[in-house]
Amino acid sequence: MTNDEMNQVLELNGEERYDYFLSLVGEEREIWILVNAENRFLKIESDDGALAHLPVWPSSAFAMEYAKGASDLSPKSISLPDFFKKWVPGLTKDGLEVGVFPGRDDTLWITEPEELKRDLQDEMSSF
Repeated sequence: MTNDEMNQVLELNGEERYDYFLSLVGEEREIWILVNAENRFLKIESDDGALAHLPVWPSSAFAMEYAKGASDLSPKSISLPDFFKKWVPGLTKDGLEVGVFPGRDDTLWITEPEELKRDLQDEMSSF
């Protein structure tokens, strides 16, 4: 992916990035998160602590772009079977939402883990 292509995708609005995410993850069958040196995943909380989410990306390149300037974060792949079997129940139990594909415009599609799972399953059924 060229820089121009990456920039075009990152300029999409939150809903368009969500659709792009579903399409690419449906093809590749993996989700990308950011982890620190201790292998702890990046979790983002609202200023008032009322909302916490796990940001996810459709590829390593987008996750790395987001982590620019944060030397302690690196992309980590999660296979869709692992995400469905382990992460969705764990995130739900912990009360964490999923922030799908943060972009440059500060908009973010935040969804419940089960809803993202259903959307991904629907997307995969079209292949």
